[in-house]
Amino acid sequence: MMDFSKYQGIFPAFYACYDDEGAISPERVRAFTEYLIGKGVKGLYVGGSSGECIYQSVAERKLLLENVMAAAEGRITIIAHVACNNTADSRALAAHAESLGVDAIAAIPPIYFHLPPYGIAKYWNDISAAAPNTDFIIYNIPQLAGVALSSALLREMLKNPRVIGVKNSSMPVQDIEMWRDEGALVFNGPDEQLLSGLAAGAIGGIGGTYAAMPELYLAIYRLFGQGEIARAREIQDACCHMIYKMCACKGNMYAVIKGILRAQGAPDIGGVREPLFALQPEDLPAVEAMAAEITALVEKYR
Repeated sequence: MMDFSKYQGIFPAFYACYDDEGAISPERVRAFTEYLIGKGVKGLYVGGSSGECIYQSVAERKLLLENVMAAAEGRITIIAHVACNNTADSRALAAHAESLGVDAIAAIPPIYFHLPPYGIAKYWNDISAAAPNTDFIIYNIPQLAGVALSSALLREMLKNPRVIGVKNSSMPVQDIEMWRDEGALVFNGPDEQLLSGLAAGAIGGIGGTYAAMPELYLAIYRLFGQGEIARAREIQDACCHMIYKMCACKGNMYAVIKGILRAQGAPDIGGVREPLFALQPEDLPAVEAMAAEITALVEKYR
């Protein structure tokens, strides 16, 4: 029986770290990695949606992961999302991730052209074969990928002994129960339902807003484990309301989050890459207010 305890807990989705000219900044990647380790998170999910992976080259994605791994030095669990919209590049990123010693790789299905299930299975298995000694996690995010994981496809993938689970970012909590019943480890994806996902049997959470307020998500996870559900629900509600405010700004949510981090005194990790919309001047009062509110919430629920 394998020990999957390294996957139990809170995994912030790592943000792209750019310099002032918009290029990947190794120094900022390392500083942000150290910052999140200091918050006590279980691990990091690198190169996913929150990391703006679809707007980066293979070389940029390798550079970012190399610097996360160099900074982490084995202290936390690292899951590297390696999917590109073609098999060759995805396999190259998978092999590179394994060479660096990541704990697991993950992949969305191919996007744009809707492949049949056997085509998706071949794509994922081809990626896994490029990193044969590394755990593989399916990334189910149908609202963006345009294709949803099914029980039949998951059963087919679980024939691959390296496939251990699903990062489930679909909104129905029922999906977590379904994938768990098939024998997969499941990570809750939607930040708004971490508590519900844990109740449905998720092993932990991977989230795009975790890095902006890791202490709150860590508290939800801890309180759930202690059976203090009412208190955990109170914090979950607070996180949800904060997410709604982030999404109400004119700039892209990740531009807003990076602004909040700067206002909190966290490392400056730059902006976002076009066509994502940059933080706008009219967003700044809201950013300052959200940073202050998060600080107050962390103090309240410490």
